[in-house]
Amino acid sequence: MELLSPAGTPEKLRFAYLYGADAAYFGLGGLSLRDRAGNFDDGDHAALVTSLRASKGTKRLYCAVNRYFQNDELRALEQRLDQVAELPIDAFIVSDLGVVPLLRARMPNCELHLSTQANCTNQEAARMYRDMGFSRIVAARELSLQELAEIKNAVPDLELEAFVHGAMCLAYSGRCFISKWMAGRSGNTGDCAHSCRWEYALHTGEMYLQERERPDEYYPVIEDEGHTMILSSRDLCLIDHLAAFRDAGVDSLKIEGRMKSVYYTAVVTRAYRKAIDAVMNPAAPDPTPFRDALFEVSRREYSTGFYFGDDAVQHPTETSYREEYRFLGVLEEDTRASTDNPADSPTRALFFTAKNVCRVDDEVEVLDPDIAKLRLSSPVFLDEDGHEVDVIKPSRSYSILGPYDLTPGMVLRRRIYDKERLKT
Repeated sequence: MELLSPAGTPEKLRFAYLYGADAAYFGLGGLSLRDRAGNFDDGDHAALVTSLRASKGTKRLYCAVNRYFQNDELRALEQRLDQVAELPIDAFIVSDLGVVPLLRARMPNCELHLSTQANCTNQEAARMYRDMGFSRIVAARELSLQELAEIKNAVPDLELEAFVHGAMCLAYSGRCFISKWMAGRSGNTGDCAHSCRWEYALHTGEMYLQERERPDEYYPVIEDEGHTMILSSRDLCLIDHLAAFRDAGVDSLKIEGRMKSVYYTAVVTRAYRKAIDAVMNPAAPDPTPFRDALFEVSRREYSTGFYFGDDAVQHPTETSYREEYRFLGVLEEDTRASTDNPADSPTRALFFTAKNVCRVDDEVEVLDPDIAKLRLSSPVFLDEDGHEVDVIKPSRSYSILGPYDLTPGMVLRRRIYDKERLKT
């Protein structure tokens, strides 16, 4: 089974491959359903993506063109296709059939994958899309695992891709109007405000719903007093059921999360890489330590979605996010010479750009594709001038010293304390 990971930016693409993805999917600004993910610009990142494609061997790269286009947007897409054609794309993920003739005319050798937004829910629809030239469908998230198996049995030459991890949408196959209604931002054109994740007060007797940040706007619904996440679905997590996906004939296991951090991309990709390896080869290393890390990243409560019946999705999330660690940065080679670190010292200097605050007495860990986690005992952090610091501040660069076997590409994080969690 292929492991397909999200790549919201060039950096996330690099870490998706580094941490075990067989393929990654990305979007171009204005063409996909994640316009705020960072994305790839036509010219600025083309050279980087090309170099990554040249070095990734058998790994694959998919471009999401999965928004629904209006006439002027379709013309804008057509004007950009010459630039898009220069990118090392193996397949396009498509929702709107109106873009198919444009893509076929300009890039006839690229595969077409049907987006989950098109909500393909039965074998006859799957067969029709295959006959139209699609080599793969990303199945509607409303399907059970049994229904996936029936589609694969009916159309065995059509590849089947299924989401196994990440955020779920309240609406049918993600086709939602709540964001457009409440914030003037359409989720169907890549600008979702994630209104379903907001906290609401449900007022008994007065028949209205009130969002915390919009006290003067009212929406009809009834529940107990207080704020609730009634519109927010739980996250998917199917890592304990991958053998069932294999047996159902699923070809590609997809992780959601182009808008999430490099840390999320690395941890989740790594966990599913180890789990797939163990399912396909009983002699593979135990994936449990890597699986456990899925419960340490920022997340909502997990569920198995619709795959094993509807019970798992009938209850909304009860908390906004759960997390055990804060992402600090990615370790890279520090090219500056260190006068405090003689050549015969076992210590190494590595460089990272801080993403969050960290104090020198915080519990700090690193992880990489094959190390579940390694706690750093009394690390020394140096600022850009080589001065030792007690507090790391976001968006600033630091070196890390210590008697550890650290390598570039490791992810750095710190534990969140209970009193801090209460504040946030």
